[in-house]
Amino acid sequence: MIYRATILHLRVPFSFFLLPVFLFALSVSTDMEWANTLLVFFILHFLLYPASNGYNSYFDRDEQSIGGLEHPPPVSRQLYYVSLSLDMAAIILGSLISLTFALMLLVYGLVSKAYSHPGIRLKKYAWASWLVAGFFQGFFTFCTAYVGINHAGLVTLLQPHVWLAALLTSVMLWGSYPMTQIYQHQEDRQRGDQTLSLQLGIRGTFYFAAAWLIITGIGFIWYYQTFYRWQYAVAFVILVLPLVFYFGWWYRRVYLSTSAADFRSTMKLNMISGLCLNVFFILTILWQAYA
Repeated sequence: MIYRATILHLRVPFSFFLLPVFLFALSVSTDMEWANTLLVFFILHFLLYPASNGYNSYFDRDEQSIGGLEHPPPVSRQLYYVSLSLDMAAIILGSLISLTFALMLLVYGLVSKAYSHPGIRLKKYAWASWLVAGFFQGFFTFCTAYVGINHAGLVTLLQPHVWLAALLTSVMLWGSYPMTQIYQHQEDRQRGDQTLSLQLGIRGTFYFAAAWLIITGIGFIWYYQTFYRWQYAVAFVILVLPLVFYFGWWYRRVYLSTSAADFRSTMKLNMISGLCLNVFFILTILWQAYA
């Protein structure tokens, strides 16, 4: 029997916040196959991401809030084996699409394990973990999804509209990544994990994220004007306005009192960001389907 604590630590609902990566890859796909698309969606969001969440939870053994869990229960050895089993299931199912896709899933799984495993623990290196997490959850995952959705080879990733979109995904995550650490300073400090947010400080994390948010916005506007239509760029700006307003409102609260940089506010930011981006990418998919 699988323990309730094990299921909670897999944090399946948390995959919603990474759904924009899949939808972005789908929105720029030209040879999409529905069967592959549904299988890629299932593998990423119900196997690969939960496996990564569970594995990292097992080694982190957090006692305070973590992404998607305000009160994480104690972990057991079962969580370790379940996470490895989900990884294996992802690779086996991925091989039904292609060997390339399955190998990319394997690489993602290995890198995600290096993030928290005590033998490597990238998490304790501020800039290295920032670069690696942003690259693999962004650029690499986008490319993985694109290869699976289109049943394509790696050479298709050399198309400018593909690799630039993948790069934009990482730029977006490099901005948001430190914000996910902003409420964990105390526990990270106790463990000796020098996260980027911890080094930047609470207000510094906001300034850093704001700079990357601006770069991301400019990048997306340029991308859609270059490869698609200017209406896409306008829609992007309009749909991310709630995120910008909340970010500014939250910063004002944090400026007055750093205690406002808490778990619930962070999760609200993630939720608003996920909703805005998911709606935008779904709209772009529909516009292209009915254009």
